[in-house]
Amino acid sequence: MSDAIPLIDGLTRSMKHLAERQRVVAQNIANSETPAFRAQDVEAPDFSALLVHKGVPHVARPRISATSAMIALGVPSSAGGRIVADSSVTETKPDGNNVTLEDQLLRMGQIQADFQTMTDLYRKQMGLIQMAIGR
Repeated sequence: MSDAIPLIDGLTRSMKHLAERQRVVAQNIANSETPAFRAQDVEAPDFSALLVHKGVPHVARPRISATSAMIALGVPSSAGGRIVADSSVTETKPDGNNVTLEDQLLRMGQIQADFQTMTDLYRKQMGLIQMAIGR
């Protein structure tokens, strides 16, 4: 059962990431007509800690904290630095807004599919644990 805990932890973290990403995409859609609004996305979680086996060290992704000067220049500071500028922007409107509704709706569909997959994996893992304890 000790091997199940990292899997459940990974599934839980992934589902929380997808929920946060859905919130940010919804915010992008809501601000699609706001002048100078820049599309955002959520940085993928670092799962390298789940790969540590018997104390073998791993390389972690560097973390950068936004300074007050960076925030003054428009760098988002919410969500513990996990919200980043959307790197897949294809166009920018004359008013400076770079949100493309089609891209955001496609992203929302992908998030929904990924969340359903994580939910299915979580249910299967719980079923295996219940089977192992005789329920």
